[in-house]
Amino acid sequence: MEAQFYIQLSLKTTQGYGDYGQYFFENDREAAYSLFRQIEGDPAMIASCPLHIDLMETASGLPVKIKSICCTMEELGFNCKLIAKEIFRLKNLDEMS
Repeated sequence: MEAQFYIQLSLKTTQGYGDYGQYFFENDREAAYSLFRQIEGDPAMIASCPLHIDLMETASGLPVKIKSICCTMEELGFNCKLIAKEIFRLKNLDEMS
């Protein structure tokens, strides 16, 4: 089974962090890592951080967190736009191939 990559969005709740969105890259490791390097935020994960963006890999059916970044609401807006734009570009390139 090939590794699958995705970016996961999480927010802090009273019960801990809850996931609320995912962007999938299928098995394109290079695209996932390249995009994650462009995401704005602070890689220092502090306890008061309300928003997380995580680079995830699914290996043998199990999710593994590769990297995390903490971001503000403004950074989240920029990041979601960036991610959606890149996913759109990648999906349309696949269809043209």
